[in-house]
Amino acid sequence: MKTADLSGLPPGVTDYLQAEGIEELYPPQAEAVEAGVTDGENVVASVPTASGKTLIAELAMLSSIRRGGTALYIVPLRALASEKKAEFEAFEEYGVSVGVSTGNYESDGDWLATKDIVVATSEKVDSLVRNGATWIEDLSCVVADEVHLIDDAGRGPTLEVTLAKLRQLNPDLQTVALSATVGNAEDIAEWLDAELVDSTWRPIDLKKGVHYGNALHLDDGTQRELEVRGSEKQTAAVVRDTLEDGGSTLVFVNSRRNAEAAARRLADTVEPELTDEERDELASVAAEIRDVSDTETSEDLAAAVEGGAAFHHAGLASDHRALVEDAFRDRLLKVISATPTLAAGVNTPSRRVVVRDWRRYDGTAGGMQPLDVLEVHQMMGRAGRPGMDPYGEAVLVASSHDELDELFDRYVYADPEPVRSKLAAEPALRTHVLATVATGFARSRGELLDFLERTLYASQSAEPDRLERVTDDVLEYLERNEFVRRDGRGDDATVDATSLGHTVSRLYLDPMSAAEIVDGLRAVDGRPTALGLYHLVARTPDMYELYLRSGDREEYTELCYEREGELLGPTPSEFEEGRFEDWLSALKTARLLEDWAEEVDEDRVAERYGVGPGDIRGKVDTAEWLLNAAEQLANELDVGHEAAVREARKRVEYGVGDELLDLAGVRGVGRKRARRLYDAGVETRAELREADKGVVLGALRGRRKTAENVLENAGREDASMDGVEPVERAAADGEGSDADGGAEPTDDAEPDAGEADDAGQASLGDF
Repeated sequence: MKTADLSGLPPGVTDYLQAEGIEELYPPQAEAVEAGVTDGENVVASVPTASGKTLIAELAMLSSIRRGGTALYIVPLRALASEKKAEFEAFEEYGVSVGVSTGNYESDGDWLATKDIVVATSEKVDSLVRNGATWIEDLSCVVADEVHLIDDAGRGPTLEVTLAKLRQLNPDLQTVALSATVGNAEDIAEWLDAELVDSTWRPIDLKKGVHYGNALHLDDGTQRELEVRGSEKQTAAVVRDTLEDGGSTLVFVNSRRNAEAAARRLADTVEPELTDEERDELASVAAEIRDVSDTETSEDLAAAVEGGAAFHHAGLASDHRALVEDAFRDRLLKVISATPTLAAGVNTPSRRVVVRDWRRYDGTAGGMQPLDVLEVHQMMGRAGRPGMDPYGEAVLVASSHDELDELFDRYVYADPEPVRSKLAAEPALRTHVLATVATGFARSRGELLDFLERTLYASQSAEPDRLERVTDDVLEYLERNEFVRRDGRGDDATVDATSLGHTVSRLYLDPMSAAEIVDGLRAVDGRPTALGLYHLVARTPDMYELYLRSGDREEYTELCYEREGELLGPTPSEFEEGRFEDWLSALKTARLLEDWAEEVDEDRVAERYGVGPGDIRGKVDTAEWLLNAAEQLANELDVGHEAAVREARKRVEYGVGDELLDLAGVRGVGRKRARRLYDAGVETRAELREADKGVVLGALRGRRKTAENVLENAGREDASMDGVEPVERAAADGEGSDADGGAEPTDDAEPDAGEADDAGQASLGDF
C-alpha cells in the first residue's frame, strides 16, 4: 500500500511521509490500515521490534485528530515518553500540538487539554483520572505501547485498569495496542474488542543463533566461523567480529556489576579500532559524563566510554543513560553492556545483540532462574537497524555442546509465553479498588465487581470466584484502615471513600503505604526528627529499601537502638526475623537520605551504601514524593506535624541543612553552590538580591553566566556581571573548598562546563 493512497490524515502528512522516504507501508502497517486503524477501529498490532509499530500509532492518532479528536499515547517508561514526544513533534508543522506528562502524581494536568497528542506513562494517566482531569473524557483515541507489559506484576495492573477506565469513560474510544510478538495476542484483541494484526515480518532479516567453540550456529541450520583468539572471551570475540564488519553490539548481562565489568573488558577490544576523530569525540562525551556526577560509577562509565564501550543500568543517572544512548545511536560507541532495562523499548538497535547471561537471580525462587522467552526475544529484537544495517544477528553464548542444544530449544526455536494478567494479586488490587471507589467508577460492591469484569484478568481467569474473594479481602483492609466505609455486605452494599481515602487515592499512594504513614504520624511523641520521618517513608511498599549487605545487620542493629527514640512506631523484636530485617533495611535507606540531607558528597554516599548516582536520585525523588504525601496526610489527620515533615522534605529535596533551605530553593543554586554562597556570607535569597556581585561571582567560582542566572532567578533587577571581578572570601576551617576536591575554571572560556554537578541536584523531580 502506497502512503500516497492514505486518506483521512491532516493535510501535508502524506507528503511528509514520502519526503522521509516512507513511500510504501510495511506489510503489518498495511494490514492495520485494512483493519480500520485510520477509520477509528480498535486494533491490536502484535509485530516484532523495528517493524513499524510507531507509524501504526501515528496513523491512528493523526486520523483521529483530523476528525476533531484528541489522542493519548501511553508508554511504560519516562525515558520513552520523551523519545516519543520528540518523534511526534515532527507533525507540529501540520497543526498538531504535542504535550508530555510523566511526573507530579497530584496534578490534574489541565494544561494538557489544549494538546492534540498527549504522551504519558500509564501511572501518570491513572493519576490524571484520579485527580479528575476533565479532558480525559474527551479522548477519541488511546494508544497503549508495549501492551504485553500487562504481564509485569509491578506495572501491568496499572496499565490494565487504566485502559478499562478509559474505555468505560469513553464508550466510543478507539483503542490501539502495540505489542511484541506474544503467545496469545488474540486474548488481548478479544479483551479490547479489536481487530488483530499478528505478524512476524521484519524490514531486515534477523538471524538468531548460539555461539559455541569457534563457530556461530544459526537458526537456518548453517554455521559460520567466529574464532575465539587466545585468552579472548566469547563475547569479546563476537564484538571484535562485529567491529571488523563495521557494526555495533549490544551485550545483555544479568547484573549491574557484570555490566560494568563487561564494559571495562570490552573497551580493551574496541579501543584499538577507533579513529583519532572518534577518540576525540568520545573524550568529549566522557567529560560530559563526569560532569553529571562525581561518583565512582560516573568515573568508571567515563573511562569505558573513552575506549568506545559503555554500560547501561538503572544505577546510572538519567543524564548518564541519555548520553550513552545518544552516542550509541550515533555509532560513536561501539558496544554497550546492559541489564535488561535497555530492552524495554528505548530506541537503541545495533548490528548484533549478544545475550550473554540467560539466567538471573530470583529471590523468590532462591537462586538463578532462566529468563522468560519473551524477555530474551525482546533483547534479540534490538538487532538490526533499518536503513543502517544489512541484517541483524542475535547471539546467545553457550559453554558446552549440551548448553548449545538447550539454548536452541529454550529460546531460538521457542515461542514467547502468553501474556497473563497480574491484577488479582492483593497489592495491585489494594491501590486500584480504592481509586475505583474514590473516583466514582463504582459505588457498591456489585458495581466494583462489574467494573473489574472489564479487565483482562476477568476474561482470562479460570477461577471466576478468585477476583471476588480478593476484592472482599481488600475492601475489608480498606475499611479497617478508615479509607472506605461500607453499608452492608452484599452486592448492593454501598462503598464510599472517606475523606482520608480520597486523599490517599489523589496522592497516588499504595493504601498500605498510607496506613504505615498514618500509624507512624499518630505515634509521634513530640516533634518528629528528619531521620524518624525518613525511616517512616522508607518502610512503605512504595519505597524500594536498600539491601542489608554482609556485616550491615550488626551496624544497623546498633544504630537502631542508639536512635530508637526517633523512630516512629514500635521496633520489632530481633526474634521476628523478617520484620526486624525489613526494619533495618528501612533504617539503612533512611540513613542514606539523612546523609544526603546533611550534605555528604554524592561520591561518599554512593561508596558508603554501594549504590550508583541513579539509585541515590531515585531514593531522594521517592522520599520527596512520600514526604509530600505525609505532609498532606498530617494535615488531614490534624496531628500538627506538618512543619517538621515539610522541613524534612525540603532538606532531602535540596540535599542541604536547614540553614541552606532558602538559598537552595533559588533555581540554579542547588546544594554545593548554596554552601559556597553561605560560606561567603550570603545566607538567604534576600541577601543574594543585595549581595556584592564580586562576592557572588567568587562563590560561584568565576562563572559569569551562572552567576547572572542565579541573581536573575533570585529576583535581582540588574543581574549583569559585566566588569565584575570575583572576590574570594577566606573560608574558616577549610570550608568552602570544592566538595569534589577538583579545581574549577574561573574564566569564561567554558562558563557552564561541569555545572551538572550542582544544578542537577536542585530539581531531582526531573529524573
